[in-house]
Amino acid sequence: MLFYGPLAAEVSYNANITNIINVTYNGTGAASVVIASNLQSYVTATVDGGAVSIVQNNTVSASTCGEIIYQLTGASTNGAFSLEGNYKATIELHGLSLTNPNGPAVNILNGKRIEIKPIEGTISTLTDGTSTVEDAWKAALYCKGHIEFKGKGTLNVYGNYAHAIYSKEYMSIKNCTINVCSAVKDALHCREYFLMESGKVSLRGFASDGVECNIDGTTSTGETAEHENEDSGNIYIMGGSLWIDMSNSSGDSIKPDGKKIISADATVDITNTTTAIENISQTEQALKVYNLLGVLIGVYDSPQMLNALPKGTYVIKNSSITKKISVL
Repeated sequence: MLFYGPLAAEVSYNANITNIINVTYNGTGAASVVIASNLQSYVTATVDGGAVSIVQNNTVSASTCGEIIYQLTGASTNGAFSLEGNYKATIELHGLSLTNPNGPAVNILNGKRIEIKPIEGTISTLTDGTSTVEDAWKAALYCKGHIEFKGKGTLNVYGNYAHAIYSKEYMSIKNCTINVCSAVKDALHCREYFLMESGKVSLRGFASDGVECNIDGTTSTGETAEHENEDSGNIYIMGGSLWIDMSNSSGDSIKPDGKKIISADATVDITNTTTAIENISQTEQALKVYNLLGVLIGVYDSPQMLNALPKGTYVIKNSSITKKISVL
């Protein structure tokens, strides 16, 4: 049940709902927060115009109130949502349109599992701002813990400062539609591992990598059973459809610290990219290599010899092929 609170800059309580906190954004006005009465002693909410900050205290656990569901709705061009805590939580997006011109739209300072659920039949949009300060924030949607995207709705994200979506631990996607429309750095960035099980993901307008996954520690665990305690840096595309437009990127489409594993059940479409050397078929004819000014760099007998080239972008030719390649 989605409960709509009063149109006022206040925090109120409702005895008719359980374990739910509703946050309603009201355009250029102040946001409102309605908290289930059973949660009164477990959370503290602060409203400052369109900025909402909620802190779950350390007593939140399975033996007390259990997992809290945050329902975000409405629109704001000068708003933000921040959540702190030490226990897992679910954030439902009910057609939310949230822009923070001075920081991340959603900032989750909770190191546990965070489920983000775009509700079926709705389209939500998150947009961050810009800053001249270095490392001011990580992404339009930032999570200190691990993000599990679920649900059957749509989420659009615009990353105007750094990454579009950043998870400090693993990231997984199931069923929902995620569209990254722009990012100054990576479209999707996480640690430990990345898992796409189903759904639709489209990435465009990013300047660096489409999907990047780093090892969080110093040594890879490799793939583990059910990904339990995994820190492999692997990227798993096991189902659904992934579309990556590289036209604005100087980086990689899919960049794991570990392995890139793509199932036959998944559809991956990468457009407007240069050709990787390993994708060039062996040829009996020598390959002429030119720089982007058309100057002949050299003649190579096999594609494998191209790895000796310095980092950069080149055009290779013989009588049967003409390709643009990047040496990284």
